[in-house]
Amino acid sequence: MTDEVTMVRIYCTEGEHKLKKILDYLHHVEQVAGVTAFRGVAGFGRSGKMHTASLLDLSLDMPVVIEFFDRPEKMESVIEHMKTQLEPGHLVYWPARTNLSE
Repeated sequence: MTDEVTMVRIYCTEGEHKLKKILDYLHHVEQVAGVTAFRGVAGFGRSGKMHTASLLDLSLDMPVVIEFFDRPEKMESVIEHMKTQLEPGHLVYWPARTNLSE
């Protein structure tokens, strides 16, 4: 892999039940270089509905961020596929560099 990559970030919630499907696709089908999923402790989206985690209310609909990267040419097809799977505004991507060539 060169040091040029495309970073991709997907925003969803646990309640949407998309995490496993996305991770399976990225791992088994596309075999991208690196994937991490983060569970948020609080957040809100376009609807303005606040999702929070507290000891009194352990919500099962918390924000989830899935972040991954690979070569730009590989990410083109992944991004196009994800556009068909996600609502507009839930997919963010940008060019980045890794420390492989240092």
